[in-house]
Amino acid sequence: MAVIQELRRRSKQVVFPVIGACVLGYFTYHTVQGDRGLLAYGRLNQEVTRAKATLDSLQRERESLERRTDLLRNESLDLDMLEERARQSFDLVHQNDLVIFLPAKSN
Repeated sequence: MAVIQELRRRSKQVVFPVIGACVLGYFTYHTVQGDRGLLAYGRLNQEVTRAKATLDSLQRERESLERRTDLLRNESLDLDMLEERARQSFDLVHQNDLVIFLPAKSN
């Protein structure tokens, strides 16, 4: 009977620390692995970095296109740019231009 009482007394001393360790482990796991954990935070930061890089690239492209369209405005019409765009758009050539026909690429 004394052995059983000793086991009960020791089990009470062990149960609460074990439960506490389990609760601590649960919260630690979800702090790292959860939907809002540290790993998810890292993935989100990587996604934000990629989005910023894409934004910078698109902004540079837009500025380049705006500069090109500014050359076609009435206020600052660049005749060379206008001629280049007309030739590309309408497949026109000047009578002094040399046209070289290349063979079609076969697939």
